Amino acid sequence: MAGTSEGESMEPINEQAVANIYGAMKSEINQIYSKITELEMEVSEHSLVINAIKPLDPSRRCYRMIGGVLVERTIKEVLPAVQRNKEGLEEVVSRLNEALEKKKKEVADFEAKYKIRIRKADEVKDDTARKEGSAQGVLVGPAGANE
Repeated sequence: MAGTSEGESMEPINEQAVANIYGAMKSEINQIYSKITELEMEVSEHSLVINAIKPLDPSRRCYRMIGGVLVERTIKEVLPAVQRNKEGLEEVVSRLNEALEKKKKEVADFEAKYKIRIRKADEVKDDTARKEGSAQGVLVGPAGANE
């Protein structure tokens, strides 16, 4: 008993535990997706700023928000900082994409191990339609229309 590995001690006990773990994994994937989307929006904003100030005179005044404080600088000082920030954000996005792929593989392995199948909403609708019979899609006119 004392010789069991850590992997075996982390095994879920029942179906509910498997479902909870699976739900947590899917939730984590969704969080990664939303963070990637958020950072990609910031990269896009940085690109807009860079494209807007690049053709301007480097000695021209511009303002930059630093920690909630608006600071007056020149374009020559601000442009490299904005470019560095954009590069840093792009690096974080690429790391998050790698983490996302790793997590997707982990979820796929988990699905295979516990034979998890996800029913699509269309399949659920099809099942209810079969139960209802052939009444679906029939147009009925007002009562007494044939008289």
